[in-house]
Amino acid sequence: MDHEVETTARDDRRREAGRREAGRREAGRRGVDPGFFAAPGHTVAGLAALLRAGGLTAADLTERSLEAIARLDGRLGAFVTVDAEGARRAARQADAELAAGRDRGPLHGVPVAVKDVIDVAGLPVTMGSAHFAGHVADTDAECVRRLRAAGAVVVGKTTTHEFAYGPTGDRTANGPSRNPVDPTRMSGGSSGGSAVAVAAGMVPLALGTDTGGSVRIPAALCGVSGFKPAYGTVPTDGVFPLAASLDHVGVLARTPEDCRLGYEALAGARGPGPGTRSAGAGARGAGAGTGTGGDTADGTAGAVRDEPRGIRVGWLAPGDFGAVDPGVARLARAALGTAAALAGVSPELSFGASFGASSEPSSDASFGVSPGVSPDASSASRVSSDASLCEVSVEEAAFPEAPDALAAFSALQDSEAYAVHADRVRERPELFGAEVLDRLRTAARTPGWRYVRALADRERLAGAAALLFDRFDLLALPTTALTAPELGARTAVVAGADVALRPALLALTSTWNLLGLPALTVPAGTAGGLPVGLQLVGRPGHEHLLFAVAGAVVRAAPGRP
Repeated sequence: MDHEVETTARDDRRREAGRREAGRREAGRRGVDPGFFAAPGHTVAGLAALLRAGGLTAADLTERSLEAIARLDGRLGAFVTVDAEGARRAARQADAELAAGRDRGPLHGVPVAVKDVIDVAGLPVTMGSAHFAGHVADTDAECVRRLRAAGAVVVGKTTTHEFAYGPTGDRTANGPSRNPVDPTRMSGGSSGGSAVAVAAGMVPLALGTDTGGSVRIPAALCGVSGFKPAYGTVPTDGVFPLAASLDHVGVLARTPEDCRLGYEALAGARGPGPGTRSAGAGARGAGAGTGTGGDTADGTAGAVRDEPRGIRVGWLAPGDFGAVDPGVARLARAALGTAAALAGVSPELSFGASFGASSEPSSDASFGVSPGVSPDASSASRVSSDASLCEVSVEEAAFPEAPDALAAFSALQDSEAYAVHADRVRERPELFGAEVLDRLRTAARTPGWRYVRALADRERLAGAAALLFDRFDLLALPTTALTAPELGARTAVVAGADVALRPALLALTSTWNLLGLPALTVPAGTAGGLPVGLQLVGRPGHEHLLFAVAGAVVRAAPGRP
């Protein structure tokens, strides 16, 4: 009997030791100790103020970035290439220019990362594929040239899903990027490395590309902000194409304000304000021809309509787009509702204050920029002088055309992607990863009539969206249908249904690529310890409203950056 008791006790101790070890392993898997740029106040705007106050130098910031990459990247897989020498050289130049009185703006001296489908002169550009192993870019992409002209310091290239053709970020020749919140989970893609680099505090700002959600999906899954501008606003010269009529260059950062600063550098000017034309909008801008101060149907600048008294947001029924986790939808809707409810009563959340002058200078006041300010001073003063703009109303809305939009998006993306890769598929198929090769071979079977019909559907759907923008200034919905899945997953259970993961991740984002509309994701809380994103969609030329409402969502949330 004593022997049996001793054996049972020994077995219990072993089981308890096993549980403790499993707990230690799980603790090691969940989350990382983030880098310098994840600390409160270490946003682009905050760092810019510190640089000009003499608290830090560009060289200091670059070393902090390189240290975080060295410490964290072996576990997270955010970077393909780190250019320590080039970054240090650029940082020294940035410091010398500031000392000499040459200030290039809020990105001056700030470390940034660039997705590895975008050319950076002298650095490898692999597209996440064995097809481009050893390939080195001769020149900077235009978006990189603009970042450098704004004084940014490029520290390296970030991982991408192979050829940017996937929303999971875990199928690439360079290894998967892992979610910093829980490294057993996927980062999302295809700009997964850029999202991880920002979320883990390795850099405060990163470039990505977005063809169906590839900036916004990983930003949402990793708990940061991500902005896809209107189609054509940021040049794609020097960016490897996935589907040319859907491709956008975008930015990822911890806050929507930092996304705005990055966007302004990329767009070549401060973001459009009320009634200003956004490049490339034309027929692709769903606000065209609606009397909203955007472009008219013939692509000419329309008459400026008086700004609405208050900001009207239409909450799109997520179910129109497919199965969505109810908890994710509730969190996103609640984040929007909280910001809207507080906007009219809290001076800190006043949209009027966001646009106009304040008795206290903003963190980027040295650049003459207030958060959300328009480049047109008269427009800015008009916005800030109207106190009723503090009011935000949220109403239920619907987009029953969503299934048609998803079908048109798939036809266009598949056809255009195969056109890019047809020769490689025929001549060197073995150099593709299995998943992307299978996707391309499926795309090859897309009949021509589907592509032609999708082009016509795009125009029809733009008209349907334009009707929504007659009623609303912004549209809102969750960014993804679910939180970050486990690495390697290809199916998931969403709202009680078994779904394929790729279409589930793309369902809520790809419509806005099809229509070329500016869209931004902002953190909306966590479900089961994993981040949830709220997505805001606007009209070309009215990006200032996107950034204002997104900023209010962040400021209304606990633990803001």
